Formats: sequence, C-alpha cells, structure tokens
Amino acid sequence: MGRLAQTEGLTEIQQEILTTVRNFVDKEILPVATELEHKDEYPTEIVEGLKELGIFGLMIPEEYGGLGESLLTYALCVEEIARGWMSVSGIINTHFIVAYMLKQHGTQEQKDHFLPKMATGEIRGAFSMSEPGLGSDVSAITSKGVRAADGSGDFLLNGQKMWLTNGGSSTLVAVLCRTDEGHPEGTAPHKSMTTFLMEKEPGFGQVRPGLTIPGKIDKMGYKGVDTTELIMDDLRIPADRVLGGATGRGFYQMMDGVEVGRVNVAARGCGVAQRAFELGIAYAQQRHTFGKPISGHQAIQFKLAEMATKVEAAHALMVGAARKKDSGQRNDLEAGMAKYLASEYCKEVVEDAFRIHGGYGFSKEYEIERLYREAPMLLIGEGTAEIQKMIVGRRLLEEYRSQG
Repeated sequence: MGRLAQTEGLTEIQQEILTTVRNFVDKEILPVATELEHKDEYPTEIVEGLKELGIFGLMIPEEYGGLGESLLTYALCVEEIARGWMSVSGIINTHFIVAYMLKQHGTQEQKDHFLPKMATGEIRGAFSMSEPGLGSDVSAITSKGVRAADGSGDFLLNGQKMWLTNGGSSTLVAVLCRTDEGHPEGTAPHKSMTTFLMEKEPGFGQVRPGLTIPGKIDKMGYKGVDTTELIMDDLRIPADRVLGGATGRGFYQMMDGVEVGRVNVAARGCGVAQRAFELGIAYAQQRHTFGKPISGHQAIQFKLAEMATKVEAAHALMVGAARKKDSGQRNDLEAGMAKYLASEYCKEVVEDAFRIHGGYGFSKEYEIERLYREAPMLLIGEGTAEIQKMIVGRRLLEEYRSQG
C-alpha cells in the first residue's frame, strides 16, 4: 500500500476489513477486470466472493445479520473496490442505498422481511428515480401509482424508468412514482411522491406481470454491470410494499438514500483516481526516453505531483462527508462537495495518467484505456457536477444568509 489516501483514526476492525477487501481486489478483481470489461461480462465470481466476505451486509445492522458498520467503513471499502473495477462498486452501491432506505424508513415488517436476506446477498437491491426525459429534475417524474379499483388497497404502477443499475440482476427495486391521493391540486410535486418496494425475478424481458426489463443499455464504459430501462404497465404492488407504510414520503426517502449514494460516488472517484495514479507512476519509471526514465523529466514529475495532490484532497473530502453522516448530522453540503471534487479530480488524474502512457494509453492492452472510459460516468452519476454545484451553492447561502 502506498502513502496516499490513508485514513486516520480507524479502529482495528475497520483496518482488518479494509485489508481483507484490498487483498481481495488485488487477487480476485484486478487480474480479470479488464478482460471482463471488454467482454461486457457480468462479474459473477467476483460478486459471489464479495457475498462470502459479507460485503453485502456491511452497513446492515447486526440484528438483521449484517456487520453493522459505518458509512465511513463502507465508503473506504467502495474506494478499494473501485480501485479494482468501478463497475463492481456500482453493483454494491445500489444494493446499499435500498438497504439504507429500508433501515431508516421501512416498517418493522419490511425490515424483518428484506434486511436479513439483503445482508447475505440473497436479495439484491436496485433503486429507480430517473426517467427517459427527466435527467436530474426529480420533481418532473411522470410514473404514477394509483389505487386499484377492486378495493384491495393495492397500487397499480404505470410508467417508464431509465438508467437502472442492477436492473437485470436485482430482485428488489425501490422505485419512485407520483401518487396524488390525499394531496390537493397545487401541492408541491415532491410532496406527492411515494417509494414502492418492487419484488421481481432476475433476468430480462417480462420478469413479472406488468413489469418488463427490456435489456442492457450499451454504454461507453461502466460495463459488466447491467444498466437497464424498466417499464411498468399496470404493475400491481401491495399496500404493505409502500416504503414506510404511508404515501407522499418518497422524495425525502430517496434524497436521504442519494446522500449515501453521493458519498459512494465520491469514494468511487477516489478509487479510480488512485488506480490511475498507481498506473501512471509505475509506467513513468519503466518507460525510457532521451536516455533516462520519463520519471526523470520535470514535466512528468509535475504531473505526478498534481495527480497525487488531487488523490489526497478528494480522499480527505470524501472521508469528511462520510464521518458527518455517521455522526447523525445533515451532510448534503459535504456530500455534494465530495462528489463534485472527487469526480472532477478523477477525470483529471485519469487523463494525466493516460498522457503519461503516451500512445500506449490508447491501446486496449493497457488498463488506463479502461479507466479513461469509466471516469466520465462519475461526472453524471447520482446528479451531475452542475447539480452538485447548485446544491452546494444553495446550502452555502442558507448557512451564510445575509442579515442586512
């Protein structure tokens, strides 16, 4: 392990978990990641290995069979996993957002039913907000849930969702829909949304009556993990599968989950940037030009210095955001800053490592080519960089409101 991105104040248990995950990444992920990514192949063996390590239950309370660890521990594990292959960290992230939302907002029956099986990875989670014409404007959701006319109390869901990570492999999807019942006309859109817990079979096509997962979206990077659409056509959901048992709370539940997700995306950016730095500094010492290693040229040393500083700064901000959430405080400002900085710095560090590799960076034989295609996803995942800046700006104006 290099000197960069160390975290002070970790317990022995946290250090042990991180050492275990790092060893797993070095032995089981890095040797096969690029080959699997080029094939766009789901990393089944890697996921099974993470199940055995207990990673799927990392933040789930011990009473439900999980490890009961903090967001910080989880974020540091994600950082290590993304250092190996970012797609694998995406498989875990969506699972954990759903588990976190259940832990924080679910009814006791929902927690008892889902969390023990989520802790073992038997139930795999995904969550769905975005729609084809939506982007980051969550208030414009058009998918709708209405009570069935048969008096059962069930809901019928209709609409189309987009950019669903784990869409094919998941067996539980937390999906956000508009439900207008009990809300007079003119009610703010975010007060008439509900999170539904949708159970399904893994796979593609019609996976249950009224629910279709058309297939994988072909992407520039972030391969291996399945990213899909989701189409609901009178999909029947029982009333006891409304998260928390009451309609109208979905927006707040989802935003709470997304705060965790933004720390996760920041951690992914840190991990990918670390790997890019490792590749860049190793190659700089191997490649010779003008009679000496290119690491001996001042231009390359300047690049390495800038890359290392960005890795260190992003890691520190991400750790601070995780610790704030763990302390029970609101962390949307810190999570937004961490996600913004880590994703931007990740892109820059990856590009500098790519430049250090010269022409070989363009070859699929070199790992940096994969990282170069993966990094841009972090600029848009869990809200674009521009959305993060809006969130940060508004929160700063709240905190520093002028009294004049």
